[in-house]
Amino acid sequence: MGKVNTILFDCDNTLVLSEELAFEGCADLINQIAASKNVPLEKAFTGESLIVEFVGQNFRGMMRSLQERYGFPLTEEELDTYVKKEEDVVIAKLQEKLSPCPNVDGVLERLAAEGKYELAVVSSSALRRVKASIEKVGQDKYFGDRVFSAATSLEKPTSKPDPAIYLHALRVLGKKAEECVAVEDSKSGTLSAARAGIKVIGYVGPYKAAERLKMEKVLAQAGASIIMDDWSQFEGYMAAIEKGDY
Repeated sequence: MGKVNTILFDCDNTLVLSEELAFEGCADLINQIAASKNVPLEKAFTGESLIVEFVGQNFRGMMRSLQERYGFPLTEEELDTYVKKEEDVVIAKLQEKLSPCPNVDGVLERLAAEGKYELAVVSSSALRRVKASIEKVGQDKYFGDRVFSAATSLEKPTSKPDPAIYLHALRVLGKKAEECVAVEDSKSGTLSAARAGIKVIGYVGPYKAAERLKMEKVLAQAGASIIMDDWSQFEGYMAAIEKGDY
């Protein structure tokens, strides 16, 4: 592996503890949309049930998956309207309650002070939401304009596990895949980075104890080279990667 000079961070439940808050807002909106279109849901979605099924996907990806499953009509114009509404709902929740993942702020501070790596965010979520998240917890100063969104930054919006957003970030940053390491907490995110040829550290810290072992296996099978329980382990794993241990 070539010399690593760039770290690409997922946002939701990797930098900030946002998934539960975001999926609560998503669930309410999806249930409203389903009712308005007479979609026969087996039961109403909750934030928890959405996380189980769609973690790592953005709202546009969720809606397309549900449309495929239930066969209800959904125009591009309608979808764009729902995506904007979802952004508003979720951002309001995040601005009220969002907090950083445990121990990540200290890692970011040390990485920035050291200056060894370029730092960027690569997310499926809408750019407005990602920026609102990292600004809320004071992490925006580490990334500048190096924030990329599969929902917003691409000419054709998509979602992880499509590798398009990672490939886009590599082009914009002028990096090769072997110069980068990605940190991801979901199967779709891990697949996205791995399919772009990027080494992945899978982060399982935010998962409940009962789910953690399962997610360790899921992320490893999706292509994660390392599984990390806590951000306090990160710098040790980066040193091991640079030595060629992974």
